[in-house]
Amino acid sequence: MLFSERLFNAVEPVWNSYLEHPFVKGIGEGTLDKEKFVHYMKQDYVYLIEYSRVFAIGSTKANDLKTMTIFANLLHGTMNFEMDLHRQYAEKFGITKEELEATEPSATMTSYTSYMLSQAQLGGVENTIAAVLACAWSYNWIGKNLATWPGATTHELYGDWVKTYASDEFTSLAEDCIDLINEHAKDKPEHELKKLEGIFVKTSYFEYMFWDMAENLSMWPVKVLTK
Repeated sequence: MLFSERLFNAVEPVWNSYLEHPFVKGIGEGTLDKEKFVHYMKQDYVYLIEYSRVFAIGSTKANDLKTMTIFANLLHGTMNFEMDLHRQYAEKFGITKEELEATEPSATMTSYTSYMLSQAQLGGVENTIAAVLACAWSYNWIGKNLATWPGATTHELYGDWVKTYASDEFTSLAEDCIDLINEHAKDKPEHELKKLEGIFVKTSYFEYMFWDMAENLSMWPVKVLTK
């Protein structure tokens, strides 16, 4: 069994719950409240900035040119292909790039990216691969599932989101991550595999929490007074 198959078996119940989540269902069915999508889009934009930092860490930790190149390609794909989708949506909603970049990170976004960055820094390149894998792979998995729903790819507002994450281009990015984890998991002792699996499971939970954050328009539990 490939290590990626073991990982998928571990998180399949969590990932299946994504498709039942009201936010994800709202995208697939075209019924999602626009305000919730705007909140998600802005939080995901600043998330992708931090996500890109993890790819940069992976490139510096790589022990071979192939891995370094894949991480460099993932960084380029995220900062251009994926973030362009958010910039296009922002334009539709009258949000400037400056406003996007000035988005205040939510508690969930901060927790998720801080976890990824810490795990990437703590271990070798395999930690970095495990930290980024759930996001790339689950988005592609969600996109491909939603693409089979009636009208999901043609919806005037959310169709582009579904098509982007179900696309061949994004599938290639996800498959690069899957190939990397399989390659770097080879011959690892069980205690190291368990550690990588733990990172993958936790980031899969964070993905669910991100959908919750978007659905509930969450930021931080208690507002502070600022001058």
